[in-house]
This record gives sequence, C-alpha cells and structure tokens, in this order.
Amino acid sequence: MSRDRVTLTVPCRAEYAKTVRMTAAALVGRAGATYDDLDDVRIAAEEVFVYACDHADQDSELAMVFDLDDEGVDIQVRLEGAARSLDEDVERRTAYATFILQSVSDHFELSSDLDGSYLKVTKRFLQEPDDAEA
Repeated sequence: MSRDRVTLTVPCRAEYAKTVRMTAAALVGRAGATYDDLDDVRIAAEEVFVYACDHADQDSELAMVFDLDDEGVDIQVRLEGAARSLDEDVERRTAYATFILQSVSDHFELSSDLDGSYLKVTKRFLQEPDDAEA
C-alpha cells in the first residue's frame, strides 16, 4: 500500500464522534492492521476528536487528516477557532483524553506554528509473524 492521505471534515459536535471512530476503523482495516491496532486507532481517533472539539468554537468544523500505509497511521487535526474557556469539566476531559492518547498511540504531540495549533497522534502497526516464522 502506498502512503494515502484521507481528510474527514466533520462539525465539531458530539454526535459525529461515532462517524470519526468508524471511519478510522475502516481506514486502518484496509491497511491490514491487526485487531488490537484497529481498536487502538479507533479509540485514538475519537479521543482526538473530543480533545479538538473541547478546544474549538462550537460552530467550527474539524478536518481530521489520516496519513496511512502498511506500517501505521498518523492522525492530525488543526485546533480551529478561538479556544473555549476551559471549565473544570473540559479540563478533566482534556486530561483524560491526553492519558488515553498516550496509552493507545506510539507518539502524541501538540504543536504550534504560524498557521495555528495542531494535535498529532501516530500509531505503528504490529507486524504479524508469518506462519513460516512461527
């Protein structure tokens, strides 16, 4: 499989979390990931979505970019809009999302440049041993 880029743009509303989760699962399933990897990516994609929505205007859209190949997937989202004031519930969800993302991904990064802030998660797929090697 060549390196493919898929961009999913969704409104920043909770009812789209399932769409994000299912799209991520379908993409990595196509890439030949193991069930455990697929599950990790599905969880990571939803947590990226929740994290980004908690830090964006309610009326904004999120463009989630999936870069994938046989070795893994990168999920990146630009944190759009003016950051909401972080109340206690949002801070708790952010801490929980960060913990989950660090647990299910190989790399978790928040970065900023002149174009804005980004959240990026990388998951490398486990390689199943060939039957001849087992």
